[in-house]
Amino acid sequence: MNTEKIIRLPPSEVLSNLIVRPITREERSRWDATMRQHHYLGFHSLVGESLRYVALWQDQWIALLGWAAAALKCQPRDQWIGWPPWLKWLRLPLIANNTRFLLLTPMGIPNLASRILALNLKRLSQDWQTAYHHPIWLVETFVDPRYFQGTCYRAAGWTLLGFTQGFGKHSQGYRPHEQPKMVFVRPLHPQAKEKLANPSLVQELPKVSAPKQLSKKQAADLLQRLRQIPDPRLPRGIRHRKLSILAISICALLCQARSFAAIAEWAQRCSQNMLKRLGCRFHQKSQKYIPPSEPTIRRFLQAVDAQAIDQALGGWLQSLGQTDAPICVDGKTLKGARQNDGRCVHLLSAFLQQHGIVLAQRQVQSQTNEIPTLQHLLDPLELKERVVTVDALHTQKETARYLVEDKQADYLFTVKENQKTLYQDIADLKLVDFPPSAPNDR
Repeated sequence: MNTEKIIRLPPSEVLSNLIVRPITREERSRWDATMRQHHYLGFHSLVGESLRYVALWQDQWIALLGWAAAALKCQPRDQWIGWPPWLKWLRLPLIANNTRFLLLTPMGIPNLASRILALNLKRLSQDWQTAYHHPIWLVETFVDPRYFQGTCYRAAGWTLLGFTQGFGKHSQGYRPHEQPKMVFVRPLHPQAKEKLANPSLVQELPKVSAPKQLSKKQAADLLQRLRQIPDPRLPRGIRHRKLSILAISICALLCQARSFAAIAEWAQRCSQNMLKRLGCRFHQKSQKYIPPSEPTIRRFLQAVDAQAIDQALGGWLQSLGQTDAPICVDGKTLKGARQNDGRCVHLLSAFLQQHGIVLAQRQVQSQTNEIPTLQHLLDPLELKERVVTVDALHTQKETARYLVEDKQADYLFTVKENQKTLYQDIADLKLVDFPPSAPNDR
């Protein structure tokens, strides 16, 4: 890119004519390729809700910025805000992380980087509102002190909170890399810190649908399914029942708990009447119901058969939806999730699209693909006289036979031009001559 014009002009003229805007869809591949080629960390993807920006001067790209979801764990930030873990999981989407900042012009224009940051922050919250229907109250970034001192962030009004502990997120948890980063934050709302830490304030996130009211029969059915899940513990020394740990974990997850500690804290806040209803252990000496501790919850959930839980809950959720609602099957690769061999985690899911209910999901093993996984996914589900929709990958004779003969279901397949014979057969039918029937003709 030609930057000679920028260097020859007075810095004040360049800074006053900068434009920072989100990229267009057509610019996405160029943005990714440029970031991958020139940023010292390279580039793979942005995690969670994210926005990509470009800074321009006279239509020339002079800087790129990438914003993504906030870090799940950041001790200096969490201590500065002062929020408990359960509230952090609710408010974390209101924080954005500046994961990438790349200058494409030679250094020589004073205050260029801080000016670009300031222009970006002026519009970031509104752009986030447009894209994801909620604002951003606080921004954060991590700076490697081996290479940078965060000068542009300091000049743009960011505050240094401290250093990370030198751990990195991996698929199986956090691993030490012994390279602590500087943690900078900058509020985008005048009371950002107070609003994030105040549990009584209304959360400015997209509203979710009202919780479904369960009948006594539906609740009893759930408990019965949970009882069928095998207990991985040895009988000796068990203090807390399997059913109470599972019930507490499910309720806490529905209340936005996202860690073992958050589940345990949710249980500690329960009233005695609630702990009794959840089946907790009654302590004779204190005459109180005692919830399980964090180590107990963690050890149990790490040892329990995840597939058995998925089947139990999937079958129960299926009973809550309409018995004739179509079932959709789709596969997705999880961003940021890796297996032990470094491969991305790929899940195949069956769900009720209109209700937003996932009935079952299975991980697609790295040595295979979605096609043989489909039958294992659908085996536990009741599909009689229901329609199953899948994408073109599963337009296979064996899949059709399985759905019709084994599951007594109907199917809706997508056919693409790579299946030339079938595609031509459908074209020869001239389906335009058979328009959908009018309601009165059914």
